[in-house]
Amino acid sequence: MRKFFDGGVTNRCHTPCLHCGITSNKPHITMTNAAKKIAKARQHAPILLSIFQKAEKEYKELEEMFQLIGWGDLPEELKFAIESDVRGYIDELNGRYSTTCAGVQRRRESVDFWVNSYLDGICSLETALDALRVTKL
Repeated sequence: MRKFFDGGVTNRCHTPCLHCGITSNKPHITMTNAAKKIAKARQHAPILLSIFQKAEKEYKELEEMFQLIGWGDLPEELKFAIESDVRGYIDELNGRYSTTCAGVQRRRESVDFWVNSYLDGICSLETALDALRVTKL
């Protein structure tokens, strides 16, 4: 005997059928692995976009500070070597922290000396990079 129903979906099938005795108004749908992977990839897209936007903002902020200091024409290698120092300048100017540490002051004087020496033609790029390179512990 066949059971007829209006709009019901069986738990065993994805379409209304006549051969199943169990019916439900909610479809029983299973996602395939490919569909799950696509859904996960879409979830990561906003996170990656926010990371990219943050990095772009920080890069623009750094470039602006290099221009304000007068170091905008420095080679990228030298900018990379003093990037953390310039970030420290930005943080201190924005009031994120203030330091009276003698070591920080000596490092700032060293950065200023070697960058200006390079810009004035007193030393080569390699010499300035060697002097400003921070050795990791």
